[in-house]
Amino acid sequence: MATDTPRRDDLHDLVATARRDRERRDGSYRSRALQLFPPVCGVCGRDFEGAKLRELTVHHKDHNHDNNPPDGSNWELLCIYCHDNEHERKDVADAYTGSSDADAPAPSTYQPFAGLDKLLKKP
Repeated sequence: MATDTPRRDDLHDLVATARRDRERRDGSYRSRALQLFPPVCGVCGRDFEGAKLRELTVHHKDHNHDNNPPDGSNWELLCIYCHDNEHERKDVADAYTGSSDADAPAPSTYQPFAGLDKLLKKP
């Protein structure tokens, strides 16, 4: 019997490939950012040395992960907590300014009660 759902092995391969691609992309600019900047969170100022270095992430200032200039001008090192906070702040700001409305679907034009008055009138 044929099924439209992918097999478990296919999903495993897909996830593994996505992780490898992400690590390859992240690794290139992350290693460069760690060479350019001291291992300190740009927001809270915590120092990250040794094993804690993995908690330090590269934040793209313009939120474009494909904008990776070699001079690091679009990057800042943030701890995982400050990085999450930075993205949450952007999401909240976008919600209030409406800048994400361009991607929102058009409002519904469906009128569920249209013609109800005609149906409720007695003949």
